[in-house]
Amino acid sequence: MFPVISSKKEIEVRFSEVDSLRMVWHGNYLRYFEDGREDLGKRYGLGYLEVYANGFVTPLVKSELDYKRPLRYGDTAIVETTFVNDPAAKLIFDYAIYNSKTGELVCTGRTVQVFLNTDGELQLNAPDFFLEWKKKIGF
Repeated sequence: MFPVISSKKEIEVRFSEVDSLRMVWHGNYLRYFEDGREDLGKRYGLGYLEVYANGFVTPLVKSELDYKRPLRYGDTAIVETTFVNDPAAKLIFDYAIYNSKTGELVCTGRTVQVFLNTDGELQLNAPDFFLEWKKKIGF
């Protein structure tokens, strides 16, 4: 059985994140996903700075979002981010965003990132540091 690598991060909906209907503009959910990824990376030693220190960057190449209910200005939400183990040279994360007050599921999604070296070359094999990280975590 593999471990579940996940984190929960609380976010507050800011005025600048809502549209004229007072709902969070759809593009901001990707920002909330990134907040979740950063939180998970810091907790488990796979943050952007660690990846870069090992000579790689991880651009986003795919994102999926499924909107369930709107968040509004003044709401507080929980972004739950889960690392998805995959043998390929990529980072996959699943997300669930909940309204903190009501507990309602607001949005779900998934993102995929690939490894590029600092010259911008796609890595077809998972970098050694990433394989070592996965082993350390228990994958």
